[in-house]
Amino acid sequence: MTGAWQPPLPSMPIPPAVRSWRRLRPPEGYEPQWRRLVDAALELGLGPDQLAEDGLDPIAAARGWKPATVALYSKVARYGGVALPSVRTPEPEPPTLDLAPLTQIRSEAPEHLRTVAWCALALNWPGTIGQFRALRREQVHATARRLLVSTDDGEWSVPGAVSAWHAWEATRARFPALAASPWVLPALRRGPGLASAVGGQLSSQALQVTFAKHAVRTAHSLRLTAPPSRRDATEALAAAYLTLSYDSFRRLALAGGAPPVSARGAVRALRTVARSARMAG
Repeated sequence: MTGAWQPPLPSMPIPPAVRSWRRLRPPEGYEPQWRRLVDAALELGLGPDQLAEDGLDPIAAARGWKPATVALYSKVARYGGVALPSVRTPEPEPPTLDLAPLTQIRSEAPEHLRTVAWCALALNWPGTIGQFRALRREQVHATARRLLVSTDDGEWSVPGAVSAWHAWEATRARFPALAASPWVLPALRRGPGLASAVGGQLSSQALQVTFAKHAVRTAHSLRLTAPPSRRDATEALAAAYLTLSYDSFRRLALAGGAPPVSARGAVRALRTVARSARMAG
């Protein structure tokens, strides 16, 4: 071996972004999120190497992602082998929120009744988007005062959701495709996919969008019906609803005392309860 100085090897060229992403295997259990992350990166011409170097900021800015979404996709990227720094999921702001208006029936529209039934059930059975997407009607039974939910993870007694459940069931019974659907939250219209159909299983993204639309519409309804004596409080609640996501709704329900039905978010909810107690003195 000679001790003479040798120039460094030239920089290796970076392969095309599409080819680079194909070399990585989607993390198990996060395939849909991985696909959306890859699509978002390719829109900007970013491969895994550029993503690891620049982080998610360019994609977040282009897509308008909120901090919670950035935290989710940074985790998905790390699980898939892209070296991104860990991003802590933000706590819900405010730490407590009145969620009852989201469970109140305001019209007979099927989309409204479907989401009201979902919110009423989630208020005391705060399942994840994935759990609600996979929840079947045969797993939910109504008694005179509560709903009984049975899944592979256990059985739960859920109060406060019977009226919303019956209203949704009565409405879907008028439409054969919805009446025959096995899903608690079925599709009300055909989507862009070839396999999409009325009564079919909704995607996680569709459920997120459905909840966000319901929260915004509830905010507008609150503003229109607020009495003068409660206008300021109602305006603050409506403003919070305009940016409320289902993930935040779920964490707020857990922080409000709903029993955890999934490990996801339970620790964060306990931390929120402790923080609220400290703020209260």
